[in-house]
Amino acid sequence: MNNPYKDPQVQNFVDESEELFDFKGFFFKVIKDWWVILLSVLICFTVAFIYLRYSTPVYKIHATLMVVDEKKGSGGIGGSELFGGDISSLLGGKSSVDNEVEILKTRFLIEKVVRGMDLNIAYFKNGRVKLDELYNIPFKVNILTPVDTISATKFNVNAITETQLTLNYVDNLTKKDKTETIFFGKPFKIAGIGLLQINKTPNLPLANTQYCFIINAFDATVTGFQGNLLVSIPNKMVTTINLEISYPVPQKGEDILNRIVQEYIQQRINDKNEIADSTIQFIENRLLYVGRELGDVEGNIQSFKQNNKIADIDAQSQLLITNTSDYINKLADIETQISIIDALVDYLKDETKNKRVVPGSILPQDEIFADLVGRYNSLLLETERLLLTSTESNPYIKNLKERIASLRADMLSNLANTRSAFVISKNALNKSNNNVAGLIRNVPAQERTYLDLARQQRIKQELYIFLLQKREETAISKTANISSSRVIDQPKSEATPFSPKRKFIWAIALIIGLILPLIRIYIAELLNVKILNKQDIERKTNIPIIGEISHNDSKESVVVLEDARSPISEQFRALRTNLQFFIPPKKGNTILMTSSMSGEGKSFTAVNLGAALAISDKKVLLMELDLRKPKLSQNLSMPGSFGFTNYIIDETLTAQDIILPTNLHTNLFVISAGPIPPNPAETILNPRMRNLMEKLKSEFDYIIMDAPPIGLVADAQLLNDYSDLALYLVRQKYTNKEQLNIPDELYRTQKFSKIGIVVNDIGKNNGYGYGYGYGYGYSYGYGYGNEPEKKKSFLDKIFNK
Repeated sequence: MNNPYKDPQVQNFVDESEELFDFKGFFFKVIKDWWVILLSVLICFTVAFIYLRYSTPVYKIHATLMVVDEKKGSGGIGGSELFGGDISSLLGGKSSVDNEVEILKTRFLIEKVVRGMDLNIAYFKNGRVKLDELYNIPFKVNILTPVDTISATKFNVNAITETQLTLNYVDNLTKKDKTETIFFGKPFKIAGIGLLQINKTPNLPLANTQYCFIINAFDATVTGFQGNLLVSIPNKMVTTINLEISYPVPQKGEDILNRIVQEYIQQRINDKNEIADSTIQFIENRLLYVGRELGDVEGNIQSFKQNNKIADIDAQSQLLITNTSDYINKLADIETQISIIDALVDYLKDETKNKRVVPGSILPQDEIFADLVGRYNSLLLETERLLLTSTESNPYIKNLKERIASLRADMLSNLANTRSAFVISKNALNKSNNNVAGLIRNVPAQERTYLDLARQQRIKQELYIFLLQKREETAISKTANISSSRVIDQPKSEATPFSPKRKFIWAIALIIGLILPLIRIYIAELLNVKILNKQDIERKTNIPIIGEISHNDSKESVVVLEDARSPISEQFRALRTNLQFFIPPKKGNTILMTSSMSGEGKSFTAVNLGAALAISDKKVLLMELDLRKPKLSQNLSMPGSFGFTNYIIDETLTAQDIILPTNLHTNLFVISAGPIPPNPAETILNPRMRNLMEKLKSEFDYIIMDAPPIGLVADAQLLNDYSDLALYLVRQKYTNKEQLNIPDELYRTQKFSKIGIVVNDIGKNNGYGYGYGYGYGYSYGYGYGNEPEKKKSFLDKIFNK
């Protein structure tokens, strides 16, 4: 006879991947629940259809700017060559694409657009499910005097006439519905918003439509549009900027983006004009000062001539003046530059003035100073814009001020070095001029005095003319100011909405519809702690499975009869056959029935296995040894008040006194438990128990002991001493997987020398392994007695009933 047992000392380790996930079992579960997957896909498709039907389409609006970036060699915009030089350098500062991108992202710019277009007020048409935003509407709401913090409020518009309309809204103070009649053009107050006025839009007829409008908080609206605006540079080799916003109303989105572009361009022009105005103001102040000095010198010359009655200069003086004219011109230029430098130093050191932009065109030959001025003015303008929306405690503003102070120090240092260079040049010229001055010593004193006055006049006159020229150049440049950026691609909406993406939504619905049932099956498998199939047992123990008993659909506890051909009766006959591979057919074979806990079908299996053995012409005895909770007698519809316990207590009783025949078969007998003893374990250990078993083994071919669950009490281990084979009952969807550690330990420690597992209550459609195919071979042509096979309806087939 082949040994059906594996080595009990070898632990049953399966492949780790199989332990983690059973692909075959999972596949069969998916096939079994195909209708759940189909239903899930249909539900997801329905949700996708509703979402696509009622979601608001959103369009992308694009625009492109080109920026004059001198660092990248882009061509200029406008005629800077008109004045023989670069106007941007004249007015200070250079434009870079990266800086322009940051300016376009500033909150200051978006605030101007939101405030100018009243974007915090949105108009809608009431639909059955959603609100559709409108752009052209027969009335317009104006906030005349807003409160500091506007509370978002929705207003439903009813009963519009030519002169009035009715508003229904939730009052921000009382939080109650409020209805108010408003006349067109008449101001009215709303709590939490301020003073409002509604005006009728000309040339737009009043339609029979349910309108509403929402007034949102100004800051929240600005933040929303600031996040919605995307500004990017296509690549570092070009000086173009791409702008993009998303909006549900294409025309309104185009107007918003166009307004952003126009505000940005105007802001750049204003920056240039501010620098030009500052330069002109500086020159005007210097002209007044130099003009007064020139007037004083000319007055001195006039007084000198009148007092000395001089009408003309003699030939010697004319010759000396001619010879010294070059020196005088050069000294005049140097004196002019030194005077301008001193004025700039005073301007930068004056705390009342150095908060304004610095003129950058006064020293055109000093490129280093012009670059410092350009950077200085850019930081000043950026700080002014940020201070409109932030405080001076802002870390970024503090950093800007530190950089401005550093640049101011650099400019002062540069001016000091430049002045030193001019002073050296002036000293050299004075030295050369002194040589000529020696020739003048012989000139009469009157002419020498006149020559000094004429030289002072020439210096002041040159400075005055220089300032006049710069003022005119700056004024002309201001009138020619244009933005460093221009629109090369006007704002335009895409033809189709980018959201929602219909194909993507359908694909996601299909994927979710497929994945959700699979996740449900997978999670159910992970969370399941019950035994479902043969693999659950094989993963836990090497104990062989002797028999598999399907679910008993009948109400009868005895299913194995002489003429029974039902699937479950055939399974008990198969169990009877399998016993021959575990115990030899001899007199007195004893089978112990136990399990992990109550309710796993020990008594049911014991009765029907005994019946299967009895109809094979074997004399069989059923012993009801579950003294704590006897149930075997109840299954046989026999009284259990007299039996084994009476035999142990009453020594006058013999084995024949407690053996009772059953009405199932002439070869099937039973010993009932009798009264429940207070100490069942000690009752089993009584010496009369061994005498009884020896007597019974000599009279019966098979003895089946229905023992208590081994997972709860130790009675079954005590009874194992008398058994040739222990049958451990496992019930599908009832026995915990971890409870298989109990028989596995008994098997590995050799406490039970022979043990087999019987799986009970297997469903016909509970997945592969168990239930897969039961009833296929057995039920063909048989059934339960002569009962005709019941046909399944279509719904029963779908729901596996």
